[in-house]
Amino acid sequence: MPLYEHVFISRQDLSTAQAEGLIEHFSTILSDNGGKVVDQEYWGVKTMAYKINKNRKGHYAYLRTDAPATAVQEMERLMGLHDDVMRVLTIKMDVLPEGPSVQMQKREERGDRPDRGDRPDRGDRGDRPDRGGERRERR
Repeated sequence: MPLYEHVFISRQDLSTAQAEGLIEHFSTILSDNGGKVVDQEYWGVKTMAYKINKNRKGHYAYLRTDAPATAVQEMERLMGLHDDVMRVLTIKMDVLPEGPSVQMQKREERGDRPDRGDRPDRGDRGDRPDRGGERRERR
């Protein structure tokens, strides 16, 4: 069966138990239609980049699934109809990654970002050409 990753955002005014209940609800829908949930994570309440339905924050949830396309379509259809779900993202994967998602890893464990110790201080402007202290007057 195809492998998928799903991320969905639910309303901020839900309790943590209700948000985790949504994960269980959609996992049940998926398993009832012939799929299975390989892994699930609750990422917590996070601030979004822009407002969605007048909400600045939302409960983020993540699912890794092994399910037929019809099961995924049914789950997405029901997520779209559910009043508490604001956004859904589903990605088809060739191979599901092992271990926790990047969102759940600590910064030290990630290792994909370069060490920031080689950057100059913000006050160091050695790479800019010297203007000689001249300033133009506005007319």
